[in-house]
Formats: sequence, C-alpha cells, structure tokens
Amino acid sequence: MTAAGSDSPSVARTPIRNEIVTADDAGVRVDRLLARLLPGVPHTRLFRLLRRGEVRLNGKRVSGEVRVAEGDVLRVPPVRLEAPVREDEPEVRVPRVSNRLVEQLGAALLHEDERLLVVNKPAGIAVHGGSGISAGVIEALRAARPEETLELVHRLDRDTSGCLLVARRRSTLRSLHALLREESAGDGGFDKRYLALVRGKWELGKKRIEAPLRTDIRVGGERTVKVDASGKEAASEFSVVQFFGNLATLLEVRLLTGRTHQIRVHAAYAGHPVAGDEKYGDADFNRQLQQFGLKRLFLHAHSISFEDPDGRGLVSFSAPLPPELHAVIDSLASGAGRLKPAGNVRPGVASESVIRPSRPARAAPRKPRSEAAPRGRSGRAPRSTRTAKRRGPRT
Repeated sequence: MTAAGSDSPSVARTPIRNEIVTADDAGVRVDRLLARLLPGVPHTRLFRLLRRGEVRLNGKRVSGEVRVAEGDVLRVPPVRLEAPVREDEPEVRVPRVSNRLVEQLGAALLHEDERLLVVNKPAGIAVHGGSGISAGVIEALRAARPEETLELVHRLDRDTSGCLLVARRRSTLRSLHALLREESAGDGGFDKRYLALVRGKWELGKKRIEAPLRTDIRVGGERTVKVDASGKEAASEFSVVQFFGNLATLLEVRLLTGRTHQIRVHAAYAGHPVAGDEKYGDADFNRQLQQFGLKRLFLHAHSISFEDPDGRGLVSFSAPLPPELHAVIDSLASGAGRLKPAGNVRPGVASESVIRPSRPARAAPRKPRSEAAPRGRSGRAPRSTRTAKRRGPRT
C-alpha cells in the first residue's frame, strides 16, 4: 500500500490519506483494510464512517463488503484519536490487552506453521475489538507477536467456541479468502462443521435447509438476522449425533454458505433453536437446560478443512468439545429421561415448504354431472339405481 497524497494532520486527528492498493492487498474487503490502516479505532466507528460515505473507493461511496483490486485508490478519512502518551509516539490508540487474555489464547493454540495459526477460541471472547470491547482474539495475538502481520481469515460469534484461522502471510490470506468466496457462492470452498444442541427431538433426519438471510437488519441498534426472501442465499446441512429423549438433540451442522448467525437462525427457523441462544432461542428452554449445567450458547466449531491453495492436499483441523459442554452432555445422558422441552416454539410459516415433507396430493376432482348417473328432480339418483349399487349385481 503506497500513499498517493495526504493532507497535513491535525493534532488529534489522523490525516486524510489516499492509499493505492498494491498486489499484496488485492482481494481484501474494504472494512478489513480500513481496520488495518486505522489500528486501534473501534469497528463501530469504522462502520459509521462507511455508512456516512466518508470512505471512498476510486472516488465513489463504498460498503465494507466490497473487495479492493490492485491499483484502486482508497480514501481514508481523518479520524479523531486519543492523544499520545509521549510526544514521540504516533497518534494511534493502542488497544488495551490484558496479560490474562494473551495467556488464555496462547494455551488455546491448536496449530502453528509458517502460514497459519489455528486457535480453539473460547466462548465469551470476541474475535476482534469494537462495540465496547477493547480487545479480542486478533488484538491479543498481535500484542503477543508484534513483529508479525496477523489477519483473521474468518470470524466466529463471540459466544461460539472452536476452530478459528489466523493468517500469518498476506498471500495466505488472499488464497483462503478466495476459498471463502466460493463458500459464499455455495460452492463449498471450506468444510466447516459445528456441534449444536437444539430444542426437542429432531425428526427431520439429515436435512439441508435453504432459507435466504437478511443480515442488515438492526433492532434497537443491535444486528438481527432474519429469514427473508430478499436476503442472501444461505444453506445449512443438519444431521443427528445423539438424541436426549424428547428434550434435546445434539446435531452436527455443516455450513454450505457462511452468513452471520446462520446456524442459529436456521435452527430456530426449523423449530429447534440452539440451547442457550438468548437472541433467537427459547427463554423457557434455556432456563430448563440450566438445570443440566448449561451456562452458555451450545454451539462449537469442531472442525474445519479445505484443499490447500498451495497444492499440499487436504488440510484439516479439529477442536474438542469444551469441558463445560461435555458436562452438559453427560448430565443430559443420565437425566433427560422423558422430559419434554419447556416453551412452545414452532417453525415459521415459510419454513413449512422448506423443512417439512410435501403434503399428499389432493383428491381427484368430481366428475361433471353430465358424466354421472342420471338424477331425478330432487337431484338424487333414481331409487332403482341406488338399490342396485347397494345390493350389487344380480346373479
């Protein structure tokens, strides 16, 4: 990335910059590139800049999802920052990262090579800072490895645990993002599988749910995802791992596309919300599962695999189910019995055509009166005809 021009910076603001996209950054999303160019600025503020049209790509307004190409010019607007601690320090606010978070993520490292870090992300930790969160996984890893250029390959919800990929090279990031674009198009560049405990007995067998999702809806300032015909294509494949009577079912879910909150919304849409889901789930069922020790969302990214873009064959990583979720499974196995799930969740009307078997064909239409037996003035068949039908033919 090279500067095409800039204004003189003010005391408490970053300068206006026009950054020319180089080959190393080609294919990166605008919001991710902006976050790297403005380190320490909360993501909520970056999204506000995008919504206001202050960020421009080749002179035009742009959304965060757009991917840049080599030679594009990105206008980076001025941003007010906190004053530096010392006069010789740059005017960039460095996220506060606790030693405890750094140690926790160091212990959660599943794999490391020259291209990738694979983290078994604990539940309750965001993948990045923003929205009142000073630091997440990526900030903590950068604090522990200041000499490296680390970038998130994909994301997990804050309350979801499991496999998270972090690229150590820009070339690796671009290659894996190309695979993710295939996934978003439904071509399955990645094979990502999750374990989810859902409400009730799943009687749909192995089921692929295709329901488009709108991810741009905000309720009370909070992002909410809904099934909507105008949304983006979304497909999830559910299969049963273990039943716990009528109370709950442990499912493996394979993501065929990668939309925000996809598994949680599709599961609720099917009438089987994920246990512990406070946004799309059933509050009564969540309270019932607390008796079995559940204190978090029961959603875990247990495996991820893909064809190595460098031609090294299939690459696979897996993360074991966390101990607190294992304890819930053990408790359910020994005590679920004949319990029924609390609450009353039913599939939405639109989901009937997606997840329920087709209804039997309607009865054949009645024959026109002209083709039926002759009838009298009363509209009934003559007595002799009715008697013959009742008695049957004479022999």
